[in-house]
Order: sequence, then C-alpha cells, then structure tokens
Amino acid sequence: MSSTEHSQNQRSKKAESATDATVKNSESAAVRGTGGPGNPSARTRTHPRNRRTTVFAPRLQALLDEHTGKDLVRLEPDTIGIAGAELSDRVLAARRATETERPTFKPLHGRSISKAEAASVMRTVGRDVRAALDGPDPLPADTDLSGPWPITGHRFLRDLVLRDDPWRLRVLMSRLLEIDTKVTWTTIVTGAALPRRPRPGPHLTQLANLVAEAETYQDRRYAMGMYRRAAAPVCFTVSTLVANALWLGSPFDDSASDRAVLYEAMRLLPPSWNLLRNRSPEYPAVDDRIGPGDDILMLPLLTHRDPALWDAPDEFRPERWDALDPDDTPGYLPFGHVSERCWGRHLVMPLAELLLGHIRRTGLIVAPGQRTAEVPLLGLLGVRTVHVGHRDKVRRT
Repeated sequence: MSSTEHSQNQRSKKAESATDATVKNSESAAVRGTGGPGNPSARTRTHPRNRRTTVFAPRLQALLDEHTGKDLVRLEPDTIGIAGAELSDRVLAARRATETERPTFKPLHGRSISKAEAASVMRTVGRDVRAALDGPDPLPADTDLSGPWPITGHRFLRDLVLRDDPWRLRVLMSRLLEIDTKVTWTTIVTGAALPRRPRPGPHLTQLANLVAEAETYQDRRYAMGMYRRAAAPVCFTVSTLVANALWLGSPFDDSASDRAVLYEAMRLLPPSWNLLRNRSPEYPAVDDRIGPGDDILMLPLLTHRDPALWDAPDEFRPERWDALDPDDTPGYLPFGHVSERCWGRHLVMPLAELLLGHIRRTGLIVAPGQRTAEVPLLGLLGVRTVHVGHRDKVRRT
C-alpha cells in the first residue's frame, strides 16, 4: 500500500483504535432502539419503528453508553475525544483542516490536491449531477426501488449520475472499494493500463472526460483516482442516508417533509461520525485538558445525541426541524463545521430527496418482519441492510 493510501486510512484506524479503548471485557454489543434505551413509553408505542432495534458495533455502542453527554474524554494516551458542541466549535475553528485531514481530497498517488483543483472537480461533479436531475425524467414513476438498501439506491444512483461512462470507470463505484484500499488501488492501476481507453465526448460525464483526456498512464491513473474520490462519496452518502432514514422512521407521517426526515436521520446516524484533527499547537490553547501531543477525534455521533442539546435525543422526531435551521444549530455537524462545510452537501440533499420522495409516493416501507439492523464500525455510519418492499407484499411478521 502506498503512503498516500496509508494516510487515507488514518482517520478510520485512529477511530477504531480509540474506540477500542472504551470497550469493556464483553464484546457483545448492546442494542438501542430508535425510541431510545430506558424509555419504556417509547417502546410501547404502536409505530413500527419502535419495534426495531439498531445494533451498533461494540465499539460504537461503548462510546454511546460511556461518553454521551460529556464534552471531552480521553480515549487513548495520545487521543482526546470531543463531543461538546461549544468545545467542538472552538477546536474546529482554531485552524483549517490540513490536506491529510480532509475527508475526500487527501493527497492522491503522492500528489497534493490544491483547494482550487478540489473545487474545480466538485464543480465538475455538480454539473454531472445537475445534468442527471435536469433530464427529462430522472426517476420515472414506475421505477421499483424495492429490495435491500443501501445497495439498491447505490446502483440506481450510479446509473443515473454516471450514465454511459465505460465499465472501467463505473466499477470504481463498487461499495467493496469503500473498505479495501488495496482492491481500490489495483482496480485503478488496471483500468489506467487497459487499451482502448474511452474517447472524449458528450456521451461521457464531464468527470469521465477528465480521464478520457489524460495523455499518459500516470495522468490516467490520477484522473481515475479522482473519479473515484469525487463520484463515489456522492453515491455512497446518498444511498446510506436514505437507508438510514427508512430504518429509523418508515413509514413516515405525511406531515413530515422529506428534508426534515433526512436531517433527523443524519442527526441519529451521521454518515461521517468522527472527524480527525492531528496534534497541533493551536489546540492546547483552546482547552488545557488537551496536551501538545494529543490528536483529537471530533465525535458528531455523540454530539448529535447530547441531552443538553436535544429534547428526547434518542428518538426519531423529524418535526423538530420545523423550528431548527440545520446550518445554525449548535452541535449539528452532518456536513462538517461551518468553516469548512462538505462541498458535496449540495449534491447529496437533492439526490436524497429525489429517492426518498419516490419511495414514499410508491408506498415502499421497511419490511415489518425485519426487527434488527446492524451498524458496522467501518465505512460510512449506516445500517448494513434494510429490506424495503411494497406495503401489500412485505412480510408482516
């Protein structure tokens, strides 16, 4: 694995290692329903979501059990976890993220990605997404989105956004590559070396044209890596977000807007549940509990469930967003800090609303027979599999 690939895994490895320190002797995960633990009244309600249990990976469950409501915890001798909204805001405002801390545009194949280049690539992806959404019928009324989620949504988005891009590029959207960087690297290297590379033209997405226009093997390899970096997170995030929303709240009250449902899903299951900031001289000045050698792991997973910030923090309540502005709500970080919002958020929400609205209009619900869903530690924070079907066809027990 290259040094660049190693740096790409730094955040997830730090999170995995740090959360391991919070796990007790038992490795069996506690379970937490959407109504919240210790809330018998929520459990006895008749809504189907209150009969479901979300099973977090043991390390995630340990974080929730032991540290919810705390503003700062020491996770390891050299790692501080921060979940307090006010402290999170001050730490994230202390300095901008470095190139190795950025979630998407870390150095690629040993080459730094400037902010100007990153912005240009995101504009390119944005044009491709808008072209897909502005098409004559991006999501026909008879489209069947039943099946296991998030993979069903991921495949639909891949075909919608990437359209007629060649398979050597579309395969880079595989969810398997989200976890295994070695397979990702091999796929990119092989694709860049294949003969008969695609020809530029309007039949390709603008992002694919960057690959087609690359002259050398090194440039093609870099362009394919950028294709993966830019397009895959959009498909991954949207499909995961919609799957989470379905699991947490389906079937939804008619009064709840699609956007409010999605905001609430991102509160309970933020796709990016941690943000790494490496040790830096600015941080001890923010709080004297932070040492000069401490790395910092911001924990939106905990901030989003802090009882000091949220009424009924473990309950799925889309209506809370009727009175809240997600861009100005303390401690709400689904797309990062206000100083460095994720560039992809304006792509994620329209696509997620498109899919969720179609699911609701076509009468799809979570299969009542599914009572548990696992949330693994690796990758985006989301339920592993949600079975979705038509109201009159899904299994009722």
